[in-house]
Amino acid sequence: MSENIIIEIARQALFLVIKVAAPILLISLVVGLIISILQTVTSIQEQTLTFVPKLISILLVLMLFGNWMLNSVKEFMVELFTNFSYLINAI
Repeated sequence: MSENIIIEIARQALFLVIKVAAPILLISLVVGLIISILQTVTSIQEQTLTFVPKLISILLVLMLFGNWMLNSVKEFMVELFTNFSYLINAI
């Protein structure tokens, strides 16, 4: 039974990481794609051009979704700490 509990905790943790990282990764992907298309259309081949728009967009996403991200991680940790004695006894 202890293997099942460990696998379940790991599965929940990986899902949480994917869920929390998704907004940042998606906006970075979209902004990078848009800037790459603009670079191709205008024949500007500056490699550092994508850095500033991506940085600004990631900061905006963190401002918009940061509270939700932190609350999601906090809820997961509270759940783990609340069930800590049960999890230790089950292992």
